[in-house]
Amino acid sequence: MANALFHSITFKVLGIGFLALLMLIPLAQVQGLIGERNGLSEHAVRTIAASWGGKQQLGGPVLAVPKRVRVQTSTGWVTQESVEILLADRLDIRGTLAPDTRRYGIYEAPVYSAQLKLSGAFLASDIAALNAAETTYAWERAELRLPVSDVRGIRRIAALRVAGSDYHFGPSDAGVGNTAAIGVPLDPTRISGEQIPFEIEMTLAGTQSLELIPLARRTEASLSAPWPDPSFFGAFLPAERRVDAKSFAAQWQVLDLNRSFGQHWQQDGQRAQDIGGAAFGVALYQPVSVYQQNERAGKYGVLFVALTFVAFFLFEVLKKLRVHPVQYLLIGVALTTFYLVLLALSEQIGFALAYVAAAIAVVTIVAGYAAAVLRARRAGLMLGAMLALVYALLYGLIVSEQYSLLMGALAMLAIVAALMYLTRRIDWYTAMPLPAAQ
Repeated sequence: MANALFHSITFKVLGIGFLALLMLIPLAQVQGLIGERNGLSEHAVRTIAASWGGKQQLGGPVLAVPKRVRVQTSTGWVTQESVEILLADRLDIRGTLAPDTRRYGIYEAPVYSAQLKLSGAFLASDIAALNAAETTYAWERAELRLPVSDVRGIRRIAALRVAGSDYHFGPSDAGVGNTAAIGVPLDPTRISGEQIPFEIEMTLAGTQSLELIPLARRTEASLSAPWPDPSFFGAFLPAERRVDAKSFAAQWQVLDLNRSFGQHWQQDGQRAQDIGGAAFGVALYQPVSVYQQNERAGKYGVLFVALTFVAFFLFEVLKKLRVHPVQYLLIGVALTTFYLVLLALSEQIGFALAYVAAAIAVVTIVAGYAAAVLRARRAGLMLGAMLALVYALLYGLIVSEQYSLLMGALAMLAIVAALMYLTRRIDWYTAMPLPAAQ
């Protein structure tokens, strides 16, 4: 009885299932290697950003005014010192990005040089409205700050023109919220008129993305670049945008009513979070990175092994042959090696070519081995054709971001239906055929 169970088809199926699960070990090792290589890629991007300029966050000019406030406490009146931040009435940002790529070893990252023009105006009435009882503003020590998250990326900046006069930026001791800044001393009370207009032109270098902060009562921004895959992100999406095969252009409009902070505030940590949360911008998106594609491919690894084992099993049962578990194991190792070869090649020649090369190599090896094991060239060719079809399906699942789930579900349904059809006449209680006589 025990001997019959040992040679039954059911026992063989359970053994094949165990071998398929055993292949999870090398597949997990490959997934770990993908994560490690992805970490090295991210380190390379940070290294490029450290010398070129990081992900940039840029805001409009603000007035930072030191102030003293008399506050009554239980022990009497005390004077507290702080800084009041005052925003402009309007801000207009116009920018054109010139994208490029920079390499660090075998890794690369998208970078850009942005030609930017910022213009707008402060209202004299907003400045006058700050004066309040028990508060003294040191206008003579006021500073106009321009928030730039990574000042290393400033390649050129023209003189700040305010109401017809030129001022030159220098380093600032403090930023705006959590964003670093450059600054210039400016006493707005010495400038006459209902409005205090300003204008700045600059070249800003950065890596991967450019974020804008709406630091005005009314902010309008437009960005364009010869890049086919922009990713718009942040608190506000573009009001208008155009994306084609070679470039993009986008325009934003943000009012003070759309923000979670007002036209002026006392510089503190809580307000810094609100400012960062209102930022919006664009990233030079790369649709699917090499490591994302490798990770997606690896997720289907155990399914590929199981399908190949099932195909071998069907040949074994329908053709009354015997395939040893070690032979199944060797085929499984060959299939898992595909993902290692794919990762190594894709770093050098790109994912598409690497996928074709690795798939051809594995299909050839498995088909040739199957022809020898099953003692039938036709069986090897059929198995190779099936494996090539499965690899073609996998590639479609990897590159199709929006329809991968639908394609995968339909493919699984078709595979299950095919297996049920092919095994409909198998008597699962019968014993496996004995090895063919030599």
